[in-house]
Amino acid sequence: MHHYPDARSVVRAFSPDEPVILNRPQAAARAARFFTEKFPGKSLYAVKANPSPDLIKVLWDNGITHYDVASIAEVRLVRATLPGAELCFMHPVKTERAIREAYFEHGVRTFSLDTVEELEKIVTACTSEAGEPALDLRLCVRLRVSSEYSELSLAAKFGVDLADAAPLLQATRQHCDWLGVCFHVGSQAMTPFAYVQALERVRAAVAEAGVVIDMIDVGGGFPSVYPGMEPPPLEDYFDVIHRHYEALPIAYNAELWCEPGRALCAEYSSLVVRVDKRRGDELYINDGAYGALYDAAHVEWRFPVAALEDDLRDADREFSFYGPTCDDADFMQGPFLLPGDIQAGDYIEIGMLGAYGAAMKTGFNGFGNAEQFVVEDEPMASLYRGDRVRPVTDNVVSLR
Repeated sequence: MHHYPDARSVVRAFSPDEPVILNRPQAAARAARFFTEKFPGKSLYAVKANPSPDLIKVLWDNGITHYDVASIAEVRLVRATLPGAELCFMHPVKTERAIREAYFEHGVRTFSLDTVEELEKIVTACTSEAGEPALDLRLCVRLRVSSEYSELSLAAKFGVDLADAAPLLQATRQHCDWLGVCFHVGSQAMTPFAYVQALERVRAAVAEAGVVIDMIDVGGGFPSVYPGMEPPPLEDYFDVIHRHYEALPIAYNAELWCEPGRALCAEYSSLVVRVDKRRGDELYINDGAYGALYDAAHVEWRFPVAALEDDLRDADREFSFYGPTCDDADFMQGPFLLPGDIQAGDYIEIGMLGAYGAAMKTGFNGFGNAEQFVVEDEPMASLYRGDRVRPVTDNVVSLR
């Protein structure tokens, strides 16, 4: 992979017709070290956020040894990339064939579930051909929690309701060597209080079930920095989680886990696009809703942008984007702040696309090619440089 100092140097060298993905391994390495050094437990990388083998290797080299895989394809990918990694199959709905392959061929022992039916499926799939049940299963019951403090909800699809959690925990305890409770507060949680509320539900479920709990997994949801979304420091999240975890009625040697996806990889990549046409305050660019900018189109996510031309002089104004396909839905409202004299042929860098950007590109309408380069400069925003500090009193909700 070619290495360049920054986005401008790539544009000057190639004047690319296609979008270009810029990767910053040093940013992902810094994020991984932050979690391994500061989170008071074990950090699993949520592979779905960006399954790049290069990124996965960077995270491994910087202390991330456990990986949250959500499909048998992700199991195969990470096992082939990192033979020594600990894989945790955390999708609550899996096929029996996928479970069996994961257990017998790839050494997966940790599985999540949210129904008795899934528990039975796991137990059956992991039974040997001689009829011997697995004695080393590590099972995690996923609890449904609120996503009200997050930008994107994950509360509807998965998770056992609190009213039904105790019987499921009791049943699961009978079939595993190690029992955990997991949850997900939603993507881009903007206050640590999201985890306080979730952990209170865990407390109620565990107390009613009366079983030994070996692990609490607080899931993902740890935020990154985007225009209009400035979260508190991640240290505040870690502190609140640790204090409330310590008060849970669980085993004295229980483990605390988390599953960051966005927080580990958002700063890893940015995207360089070319303006192919301007119509008033609308810019037609060569990537969009069916490419790396899915979130910008479908959930109106605002990403940081920067013009890469040296001769633009006008003050910034608000623009929206159209992508390259023939679909009217290939539209990104923004607003994206760029110099008022930007025009066709100019290039734009769009930042913080390491999470769910390149991972969601399609080939719809024949578009989707994107060459990748490594660049050495800083990402357009960062939680890990130490140059942005917000006091704990600035949180949206009191932590006490």
